[in-house]
Amino acid sequence: MSAKLERLSQALRDILGDRVQSLVLACGEVTIEVAAADYLQVALLLRDHAGLRFESLMDVSGLDYSTYGNGGRSGKRKRFAVATHLLSVSHNWRVRLRAFAEDDAFPVLDSLVPLWPGANWFEREAFDLYGIMFEGHPDLRRILTDYGFVGHPFRKDFPVSGYVEMRYDPEQGRVVYQPVSIEPREITPRIVREENYGNVGHG
Repeated sequence: MSAKLERLSQALRDILGDRVQSLVLACGEVTIEVAAADYLQVALLLRDHAGLRFESLMDVSGLDYSTYGNGGRSGKRKRFAVATHLLSVSHNWRVRLRAFAEDDAFPVLDSLVPLWPGANWFEREAFDLYGIMFEGHPDLRRILTDYGFVGHPFRKDFPVSGYVEMRYDPEQGRVVYQPVSIEPREITPRIVREENYGNVGHG
């Protein structure tokens, strides 16, 4: 671990205290996990505390852990989370802040738009694609899918072909939606290799 990352990790532990449920350092990055109830307050401390000064929000991403570890979720891990990537220009360091929504059926976290206005479209994307709600967001609506779209396409249980399809109907003179006409199926890529693939000849 570099001295800078060690300083950052220690500063996070000292300033945030027991609000940090876990602190992981891997691949040269620091990830902290906090409870949903502490998410907004921790984000405020990360931004405003002189020892941290994460002025810039770089990204907010939704996460679905429904098939985490390939064997399904463990009983203790919740399903939906948000990962927020922050940058401190003052100290030249980065942190990933992650929080899990308490209710899998209706995932809600506080909005970070009051702290970083640039979180607006990132949170709309997480709402659109994962169905994660953000309390206090000024304009939470879909951003990538159509107005009448049903479901959230980045959820692990969303079918690959979707629920509806659209086509232009010349009789009605407009685009119409109808149930998907394709049978759902699992597509496994077939790998074809040449004979003696990977063998190195010794001439």
